[in-house]
Amino acid sequence: MTYYDDFGGHDTFAKLVHEFYRGVAADEQLRALYPEEDLGPAEERLRMFLEQYWGGPTTYSEQRGHPRLRMRHMPYAVTPDMRDRWLLHMMNAVDSLGLEPEQDDRLRDYLTRAAYSLVNTAGPDGTF
Repeated sequence: MTYYDDFGGHDTFAKLVHEFYRGVAADEQLRALYPEEDLGPAEERLRMFLEQYWGGPTTYSEQRGHPRLRMRHMPYAVTPDMRDRWLLHMMNAVDSLGLEPEQDDRLRDYLTRAAYSLVNTAGPDGTF
């Protein structure tokens, strides 16, 4: 049994990512970081990545190679404000899942750490 299974498998990750991108679509500043007009491909990539990370199918690596998250995000100015916007929408999406407290905490901890690790541009006050 994997965390992927504990979280509820594909349906849970599909719901998480779909709810997250609903928030992104309505957030003009965060949406500007996504170059594609259609958020569908980004939604699919994030879902596949999260499924693989948590022990589900390895489709992400099979299609896209090693995740290399920091490298893949370097072309975008990920500021503390963008991180916080991302986390707002992602935490709202986690809220929609109704996970058991242990799984909820585990998922939120990972997502928060990942968001902080991807900041690559200082905010207006010079802080990361």
